[in-house]
Amino acid sequence: MKRFQVVDEGFICEHCGRHVEALHYTARDHCPFCLYSKHVDIFPGDRKNTCKGLLKPIGIEKYRDTFKIIYECETCKEHHKNIVAKDDDMSLIIKISTME
Repeated sequence: MKRFQVVDEGFICEHCGRHVEALHYTARDHCPFCLYSKHVDIFPGDRKNTCKGLLKPIGIEKYRDTFKIIYECETCKEHHKNIVAKDDDMSLIIKISTME
């Protein structure tokens, strides 16, 4: 069973209110301006999670030749990870990576 569905679509960020364009090389899964995401998937792209809480960026971890943003859902407190996108605000990535 394929567990990753590419859903690359634009949206209005529910945290910062900015319009986010589709990524055009993989699935867009978080806002590049504030790095927040939304708890909508059980498996990437399935849109089957009923939580729908905002995923707050709380850390960064090294992943292969890039990084992942570590999230905590503000509603259910579950942790989730997304790969950093090419257009993400690197000053926020650095800021989050130094938080404890």
